[in-house]
Amino acid sequence: MELETLCLHAGYTPKNGEPRVMPIVQSTTFTYDSTAQVVKLFDLEESGFFYSRLGNPTVDHVEQKIAALEGGVGAMCTSSGQAASLISILTIAKAGDHIISTSNIYGGTFNLFGVTFKRFGIEVTFVEESASDEEIKALIRPNTKAIFGETIANPSMDVFDIERFARIAHEASIPLIVDNTFATPYLCRPFEFGADIVVHSTTKYLDGHALQVGGVIVDSGKFDWAESGKFPEFVEPDDSYHGLIYTKAFGKAAYIVKARAQLMRDLGCCQTAQGAFYINLGLETLPLRMQRHCENALKVAKFLACQDKVNEVRYPGLEGSPNFALAQKYLPKGASGVISFEIKGGREAGAKFIDSLKLSSLQVHVADIRTCVLHPATSTHRQLTDEQLAACGITPGLIRLSVGLENVEDIIADLKAALEAV
Repeated sequence: MELETLCLHAGYTPKNGEPRVMPIVQSTTFTYDSTAQVVKLFDLEESGFFYSRLGNPTVDHVEQKIAALEGGVGAMCTSSGQAASLISILTIAKAGDHIISTSNIYGGTFNLFGVTFKRFGIEVTFVEESASDEEIKALIRPNTKAIFGETIANPSMDVFDIERFARIAHEASIPLIVDNTFATPYLCRPFEFGADIVVHSTTKYLDGHALQVGGVIVDSGKFDWAESGKFPEFVEPDDSYHGLIYTKAFGKAAYIVKARAQLMRDLGCCQTAQGAFYINLGLETLPLRMQRHCENALKVAKFLACQDKVNEVRYPGLEGSPNFALAQKYLPKGASGVISFEIKGGREAGAKFIDSLKLSSLQVHVADIRTCVLHPATSTHRQLTDEQLAACGITPGLIRLSVGLENVEDIIADLKAALEAV
């Protein structure tokens, strides 16, 4: 099936007499006829549901759909995108280990990596995407367990060179983890370019309607954890499951099973059945929405690029963008609906512009069907110093505009009037 069809049909296929629409299984628990069956479930010898923290039929349908969309062997929904990033790393790293991440990532992820992981004993080194192969390779240590980056960086809008970083990671026998939130599998499927694990904040375009906070981790099944030699927890017995060895028991799905069996079991940051139902509603219209988001955003970016009061427009779909060539390679269908731009006059002019908008709403959100706007330096990236902001590609006056599905002429008229007020 093509992606448009998968959005509607993957993950849930009703049998004779069953509901056409994916049902909500609103139950925390499930019953069985014998203790022998429950034993097999707890020993991971059989698949099934026994407690909704570890698995729920509705959530499972959505996980299967997202895995199909990304082309992976399995997926696990989480309570938020932040939880997805957290578990994606903790599944393979522990105290004393090291991670490499690009510096121009979402502020919440930057803070997770740079502050909270440090408290866990996991050190993260940040590197600019423009660094040379040699500079990146020089940062890799014997205890480095992964490289992390975003397909489209939030909010700098830089496009991640997935193939290059995948090659560097694989030469060091470590996986590449890619946050594909802004691109979605409709615009880019990172596994096709060598990525090993994908994470999403499903709160954004996958949901698309600002209804349900959530996240997901998808496993490509392509990374050989046994061959790498750097991940003994995959090839040595897990005492918490009576000596089970993940690579032997689950093969290509070893990573995603370990993420669920260990990390979700112990951290409990799960998605709800109701939440999964809402996310699925968004997934069903993902291709249609992303087409319109990209069309509208390109027109808006071209409008902003012609305005005297605008210093800079960052949108990979613009031919003058330094990311245009990478966007043509990784994002041939479009560069999402998010634009970052800077108005002349810095913070004060940016605030005046935002306060003058009528149609576009000021909110701490992005990738919604309604146009919204945000000032990252005073909101999503407020915890960062000026030096850290610069490393993330953010200037004090930068504005992040999430172009919605309204008529594009109405969006442009709103922006024009706000610019005139500055």
